[in-house]
Amino acid sequence: MSQYTAFSVELVDKIAHVQINRPEKINSMNAAFWSEIVEIFQWIDDTDEVRVVVLSGAGKHFSSGIDLMMLANVANELGKDVGRNARLLRRKILNLQASFNAVDNCRKPVLAAIQGYCLGGAIDLIAACDMRYAAEDAQFSIKEIDIGMAADVGTLQRLPRIIGDGMLRELAYTGRTFGAEEARGMGLVNRVYSDTASLLDGVMGIAREIASKSPIAVTGTKEMISYMRDHRIDDGLEYVATWNAAMLQSTDLRVAMAAHMSKQKPEFLD
Repeated sequence: MSQYTAFSVELVDKIAHVQINRPEKINSMNAAFWSEIVEIFQWIDDTDEVRVVVLSGAGKHFSSGIDLMMLANVANELGKDVGRNARLLRRKILNLQASFNAVDNCRKPVLAAIQGYCLGGAIDLIAACDMRYAAEDAQFSIKEIDIGMAADVGTLQRLPRIIGDGMLRELAYTGRTFGAEEARGMGLVNRVYSDTASLLDGVMGIAREIASKSPIAVTGTKEMISYMRDHRIDDGLEYVATWNAAMLQSTDLRVAMAAHMSKQKPEFLD
């Protein structure tokens, strides 16, 4: 496992804890962040020992979003020709999108643990996760509207499927800040915890429960849920029939059934 400048990563009990580690900068997303997150999630995908991911932020806040110095550096690259500027900006936006696509496309479940600020680009990030959990002090905002732009790294594409079209429009058009309880009410977060310590304890507990399941079954379940975002029910039924024609032959099925009958805890291979 590599050393990173924007993250700390540890693997314990088959859980990869990926922590944004720039607390002195409110975990803002600098240039290293965007490249390192792709490398980290490629390692997660390639490492069978990793069964589930917990994504958190070091210090008081999850993340304040994209580093404004990074935006300033991009602005300095622009010249006088509109066409060439547009080509440059489009390429940079697509590269940023690819960073969060790496999270969304990860074969393993990704659980976000959110405390303090979760602003702008941080909303794009958590929208790419499987589940989200918050401490009571969490504050959310789709901030891009307040700096004169439309969010372009996934919020507007993924959040309608999580919180619904109307609520997303209100939050994206106004940029208003909302708290953990409102986030839970709209379905953005699954649970709210009293503080950061209980948040991490709770999310790690859920992660351990997922990690104890058959990794074949968990991967298949995530694949089917993700597939259904863009397909009809009959397409999904056809796909799961084809998928399980292979996966039901896994030894995990026999291990799970034997453990259930003997009332013992099953142990699955990575």
